[in-house]
Amino acid sequence: MARIILAACVATIFGSGAFAASFEPLVTPTELAAEAPTAQPVILDIRDAGYDKGHLPGAISAPYAIVRGGSDNPGAVPDVDALETAFEQLGLRQDQPIVIVPEGKTDTDFGAAARVYWTLKSTGFTDLAILNGGTQAWTAAGLPIETAAVAPQPSELDLTFSDQWLASTDTVTQVVEGTQDAVLVDARPTNFYEGRTKHDAAVRPGTLPGAQSLPHSTFFTPGTPTIAAATDVAALKQALGIGGGKDVVAFCNTGHWAATEWFALSELAGLENVKLYPGSMVEYSQTDMPMENVPGLLSNLTRQIFGS
Repeated sequence: MARIILAACVATIFGSGAFAASFEPLVTPTELAAEAPTAQPVILDIRDAGYDKGHLPGAISAPYAIVRGGSDNPGAVPDVDALETAFEQLGLRQDQPIVIVPEGKTDTDFGAAARVYWTLKSTGFTDLAILNGGTQAWTAAGLPIETAAVAPQPSELDLTFSDQWLASTDTVTQVVEGTQDAVLVDARPTNFYEGRTKHDAAVRPGTLPGAQSLPHSTFFTPGTPTIAAATDVAALKQALGIGGGKDVVAFCNTGHWAATEWFALSELAGLENVKLYPGSMVEYSQTDMPMENVPGLLSNLTRQIFGS
């Protein structure tokens, strides 16, 4: 049973240094304010509430729910036709920079931005960035906000969904069965990994067999909702046991916290072959595949063997 907690190691890998003045993949409020007039990015405010009370100048309301599934499987990826329609209504174009803005109240907020980033990248958008710290960091920097809603000019798109950064339940099942080689990384807090709690939509608590525990919060500057930048890729590979081009599959409950993990490993650390399992444990727990750290599993097996 894998019980590898890598937080201490990653804390030495990810620092709190300044980010490069670029729209890829992270941008700070001051960088965005300085570069936006020239770059003219589309700014997506992905909050489900609060847009009308104040948002970045020119920001378009694009609630996170657009890229999510239903209540029975929140991590499911919407049909590409539905995504295409939603992105057209937002006026998105694949030749224009896009900056994704979460609330920024907690590190969990970043996962929403990372999931939107992953979805846009998977549908062919390439000039993408996340505002580190979100709306709250923008206002804390004393930068202006506005309350007037921005009505985008609809666009026309022809999207396909790439599975380059996606791991399906079939893929994960093959890893669990040993017919495919990959490092499974559980991005949830340890109480989920250890099976002491579960998502309401999950059938069973526990984790994927052989998974390593690497909570998403590890990647953030301590005490802040801002993600830190990768500085030592070699140490990160050693910590995760990555070598020979092996795939890395990040998962959580519904592909939210794991989106942060995917973003940190793929977009910041620059690791190749990093995939997100969007359905994560809610989807996997609905199968009859084995899991680890399931409460009562050992005692149930003991009763079956010894009849006690």
